Amino acid sequence: MSIGDNIWRMDCRGVLLGICAAYFIGMVLSQTTLTPAVMNTTLIENVTSLTPTPVILSSTTPSCSAFNTSTCEPCAPGSQYDNNTLLCACCSDPGLCLFPGACLPCTRGFYQPLAGQQQCLPCNRGFYTNFTGSPLCQPCSPGSFNNNTGGDTCTSCSPGFFSSQQSSTSCSPCALGSFCNSSGCTRCQTCPGGTEAIQTAAKDCTPCRPGMHKAPHQSLCQICSSGFFQIHWGQESCDVCPENHYCPSPDVNPIQCPNDAFCPEGSLAPGYCMETFFRKAGDTCELAPVTIALLVIGGGVALLFIILTVLRRRRDTDGELNVARAPLLGKERPQGRYYGIPCDAEPVYAGW
Repeated sequence: MSIGDNIWRMDCRGVLLGICAAYFIGMVLSQTTLTPAVMNTTLIENVTSLTPTPVILSSTTPSCSAFNTSTCEPCAPGSQYDNNTLLCACCSDPGLCLFPGACLPCTRGFYQPLAGQQQCLPCNRGFYTNFTGSPLCQPCSPGSFNNNTGGDTCTSCSPGFFSSQQSSTSCSPCALGSFCNSSGCTRCQTCPGGTEAIQTAAKDCTPCRPGMHKAPHQSLCQICSSGFFQIHWGQESCDVCPENHYCPSPDVNPIQCPNDAFCPEGSLAPGYCMETFFRKAGDTCELAPVTIALLVIGGGVALLFIILTVLRRRRDTDGELNVARAPLLGKERPQGRYYGIPCDAEPVYAGW
């Protein structure tokens, strides 16, 4: 026998061994993964290689009689019944499979707290699960939210918004006077003294303008009171207008008081004595000379009027008394004699 014949026989033996090994591996894989078993196959061999490649062209489905269905068990929590595999489809009741590993685990965003269920449930709004096979969903932590069912993650609140509760479905904007300059805020911070947030959902605070102030416990900047001023930005309080100055506007420097005016501490405007009648004397107003003269003249006229009034009242009173004191009143009588005595008149007692 020649050397060429020996080599050809060795190649044929290698090819046959490769075909047998491939067929055996295919049968094992079909039974393990429950793909239809190979009944009629055709092998296509690459003649240039020593290892043949099998290709499945047709198949038939094996019967459930090949399995022991008496060992069916309910799917564990976090999984569901899979009707696409014989390991579950051959069991008599839905929700049962030959062994728990044959069940499908719940996908991300879904859960199942009970055993032997046919399907998983989506997580509610405000909850999530970020792994497969979950028996329950987790609530979104404060500072995050989820507004969709079946969520596998929560979204952090944007700057200017906050969420203080678990399982939130939305974030709330920061109120006036508060801010949040980062994502995932659980509460908003009050603006420091001298600063404010004049809009909701503020990411930062702005300083108070000149003429305004804000204490740390206040929400918004306040205008300085009358007689106070503030010329700087971002101040917590206003300064009182000093003596001998006045402050017509809270955002300007105090103005020097005029020489003929009064400007006590906290003056909004200078105060003047009444012209003509008063004049400034130190820190007070005093009567002007013309005012004194007018008061003297007016006082004299008033006194003279009082004297004249008293004299007139006395004169009227004396006249009334004279009339009342007249002793006799005239009375006509006929002429004649009475008791031998001539008499033309008869005295009459008037009385008092």
